[in-house]
Amino acid sequence: MTGHHLAQLNVGTLRHPLDDPRMHGFTSMLDTVNAVADRAPGFVWRLIGDGGNDATAIRTSLGADVMVNMSVWESCDSLRDYVYRSGHLDLLRRRAEWFELPKTAFQVMWWIPAGHLPTVEEAVERLRLLRACGPSPSAFGFRDSYTAADAGLVAMAADVTTTVQNTG
Repeated sequence: MTGHHLAQLNVGTLRHPLDDPRMHGFTSMLDTVNAVADRAPGFVWRLIGDGGNDATAIRTSLGADVMVNMSVWESCDSLRDYVYRSGHLDLLRRRAEWFELPKTAFQVMWWIPAGHLPTVEEAVERLRLLRACGPSPSAFGFRDSYTAADAGLVAMAADVTTTVQNTG
């Protein structure tokens, strides 16, 4: 196991309330697509609201009509495989039926120490950072190739290992 994982947040502005019949295509697939994620190679964790199996009830400072999805993965490749090479792709292709077309960045990724579970507030701040400053090792998207080393996590893990070995 590596000393780092990849966190991701994506957001979408709802076209209709979740209980609207026009959202049925989306809501009816949530359990299935979440089960695919839970079993995907490299999956670590996903955000789930209180008393549910998804994050559809969680709202942030981004707006009452903005849904969030957040997860943690072992690598960018494992996340990419899930997003583009699984049943999730069907949902992604139909995104415009249920969500407004984004006018700004709607997805952000960043490296975290293994074992850390990001908060929604932390994730929203990463998205705001990406929107304000563009891609960096602290906030990026699939088109960018920042590594955990770029974010300083590999060096940090090596420093901890060296310190433990020297004091052991």
